[in-house]
Amino acid sequence: MSSVAIRQLSKRFGTAEALQPTELSIAEGELVVIVGPSGCGKSTLLRLIAGLEAPSAGQVLIGGRDVTALEPADRGIAMVFQSYALYPHLTVAQNIGFPLRMAKLDRREIARRVADVAALLELDMLLDRRPRALSGGQRQRVSIGRAIIRDPAVLLLDEPLSNLDTGLRVRMRHEIARLHQRLGATMIYVTHDQIEAMTLANRIVVMANGRIEQVGAPLDLYGTPATIRVAEAIGSPAINLLPVRIERVDVQGATVTLPDGASCRVAVGVPAGGIGATATLGIRPEHLRPDGEGPFSGPVELFERLGPLSFAHLGEAGATGSVVAQLPGDQQFTLGANVRFSVAPADAHLFAADGTAYPRVSP
Repeated sequence: MSSVAIRQLSKRFGTAEALQPTELSIAEGELVVIVGPSGCGKSTLLRLIAGLEAPSAGQVLIGGRDVTALEPADRGIAMVFQSYALYPHLTVAQNIGFPLRMAKLDRREIARRVADVAALLELDMLLDRRPRALSGGQRQRVSIGRAIIRDPAVLLLDEPLSNLDTGLRVRMRHEIARLHQRLGATMIYVTHDQIEAMTLANRIVVMANGRIEQVGAPLDLYGTPATIRVAEAIGSPAINLLPVRIERVDVQGATVTLPDGASCRVAVGVPAGGIGATATLGIRPEHLRPDGEGPFSGPVELFERLGPLSFAHLGEAGATGSVVAQLPGDQQFTLGANVRFSVAPADAHLFAADGTAYPRVSP
C-alpha cells in the first residue's frame, strides 16, 4: 500500500474546466470516498490518478514517486469500474488470474494467488463458472478479485455498486469494508451515494463544480459542513434549506426571520455588518422537534412510516418553507393537519449568500 498526493492537479477539456487546481493527500491504508453530484469532477480526478487522462497541470505522486507522466500499468494501481468488464468466455479463475497471465507468471504461482484471492472474496466454490452463471454481486467480486490479485499500491473504485439492486448494494458495502480491513490497502472510492460514503469512508472528499469543497471524517462533515454544498451532499433525508434574513446579532448567535415572518435563533457568529443580509438556514430533519409555538409550520402533505422512524413533510416538496421532520416511529400526524416544529439554536446551520457556513458559537 502507498500514500497518494495530488499537487495542484487540474484538467481542462477545451474551454471547460473539469477540475480546478486541486490539492489532496491520502495516507497509506486509508479508504477515502469522493462524493458529489454528476459533473462535479470526481470521476475526472480518479481517472487522472489512474493515468487514464492526462492532466492540464499539476502532479500525481504515489508512494512519494511522481507518476504523472507514467502509463497506468506503471503506476502500481488497479481500478474497479462501474461495469464488471469480465471476459464472458473465461471462467472465474481465468478472469481473476488474467493480469498475472499477461505478466507471464508461472502457472503454479497464478493458481496459488487465484486461490488466495478467491478464498478472501468467498469465490472459491465458483472458480469453474463463467460470468453468465453468476449474480451481479458475484460478478463484482470477481472484478475486485482481478484488481487486487497484483497487490496494487492503490485500489481505485469508480461507482462499483451503481449497477446493483438495493439489497446487493448493502451486502457489497459490507464486503468492501471487510476487504479493506483485511488488506489494509489504500482505497479511493468514487460514488454519488452518500450512504456508501458515510458507511465506508475513513474520510470523505466532497466535490462540486470541479473543486473540493471539504475533506473530513463522515460525522465531522455531517455536523459541521463548511459550505451549503457539503450540507446538501451529506445526509439522508437531505437537510432542510430555507431562505432567511439576518435581523439581530449578539455574542450568543443570530436571530433570523423566515419568509412568513417567524423568527429563529441560530448559534453562529455573524459580524455586525451582516445584519439585514439574506442567508440560508439549514436544519437536519432529526433536529426538528414538535412544538406548538415553533416557527416552522405547515400542513402535513405526506407522512412516511419507516419502521422505527417516521417522516412528516410539511408543504409541497420543493416549495419555499417546506420542511421534512424526522419523528419516532410511534408518532403519527393526520394528512392536512397543521403542525409546528422548533429547533435548538446549536442544531441549526446558517450559510451566507456565497454558500459558506457561519462559524459555530461555543455555548
